[in-house]
Amino acid sequence: MLARKSIIPEEYVLARIAAENLRKPRIRDRPRKARFIAKNGACNLAHKNIREQGRFLQDIFTTLVDLKWRHTLVIFTMSFLCSWLLFAMMWWLVAFAHGDMDPSTENTSNSTKWTPCVTCVRSFTSAFLFSIEVQVTIGFGGRMMTEECPLAITVLILQNIVGLIINAVMLGCIFMKTAQAHRRAETLIFSRQAVIAVRNGKLCFMFRVGDLRKSMIISASVRIQVVRKTTTPEGEVIPIHQVDIPVDNPIESNNIFLVAPLIICHIIDKRSPLYDISASDLALQDLELIVILEGVVETTGITTQARTSYVAEEILWGHRFVPIVTEEEGVYAVDYSKFGNTVKVAAPRCSARELDEKPSILIQTLQKSELSHQNSLRKRNSMRRNNSIRRSNSMRRTNSSLIVPKVQFITPEGSQSASET
Repeated sequence: MLARKSIIPEEYVLARIAAENLRKPRIRDRPRKARFIAKNGACNLAHKNIREQGRFLQDIFTTLVDLKWRHTLVIFTMSFLCSWLLFAMMWWLVAFAHGDMDPSTENTSNSTKWTPCVTCVRSFTSAFLFSIEVQVTIGFGGRMMTEECPLAITVLILQNIVGLIINAVMLGCIFMKTAQAHRRAETLIFSRQAVIAVRNGKLCFMFRVGDLRKSMIISASVRIQVVRKTTTPEGEVIPIHQVDIPVDNPIESNNIFLVAPLIICHIIDKRSPLYDISASDLALQDLELIVILEGVVETTGITTQARTSYVAEEILWGHRFVPIVTEEEGVYAVDYSKFGNTVKVAAPRCSARELDEKPSILIQTLQKSELSHQNSLRKRNSMRRNNSIRRSNSMRRTNSSLIVPKVQFITPEGSQSASET
């Protein structure tokens, strides 16, 4: 081993290993592009360096509705506690100014008919309990207000008004947070992937949308936008350039009847931003197709909006969605387990522009697919024929093995007789 090690210098071995590593292609992961709209419909946007924070306080109701549940509950709890403590301090000051805290008044109250502003308020704790009783109207026990102090009546009216305002704001925010429009959008689903295939002789961009609830979305409409980074002829870079693309709808209006899952189709024509993109160019494109579904909830009458997006890696060229609606015993059944399933179909790999310039490409593609389909059918038939022949041969062999051979019996007289059993 030592002799062999000394034959090849160590420097040469290291140089050879380095050369072999250089020859091997290194596959690097493509940097993941930031999405403008996530798959669940959330906007992937961060607001930074907002100097005018006071604008959020001018619309305090919307700010409270937009907050998270834990923040909203903390704010309402602190508002109730602060209001109770504030008015407890005011009741304590009213009682202290009137002399209700003086122990001598309690001893002389029977003889001089002393009447306090609020009975049984002798400390801050009792004033705090009385404040809670007044604001939440849980009923008065031993502590109650008398007609001795007009200031106490004013404080009572003021605390009732503040308590009603806090209750109204709290109930309104809780109702709006529980009945937000995006909650209904959770049951509006889109296919995880979109496809590009030929429909009616045209290349089309298609995706599937469905509603999981039986209550329908009234006046539902679908919009598609392409978001991409563009540069103007003047050199201006637009990082988020939005372009609306039309949706193929046989109805004159853009509304759809979303009673069952539908395949939304966009014809790639001269107006489409995908007109010059081929199958090989699709993976290199830095674009994002945003899908927006809007409609009115049938049960609540609130307008809802569901969103999703498709990047280049999520678009399958030459695929088609499988049918999922079947008729079973007079009822249309939808199999949502196949909602996003696709099947590979014949589609030209060129762009829509090339397809319009050379319509023969589509005919050649369909002919090739037909030939390949026939060849596959022939192969299947030949395989079935071979399998049947093999099965028949195996059955013959088994039958031949079960045949009983002829046996000769020798009689004692020496004559032979052949018998078959």
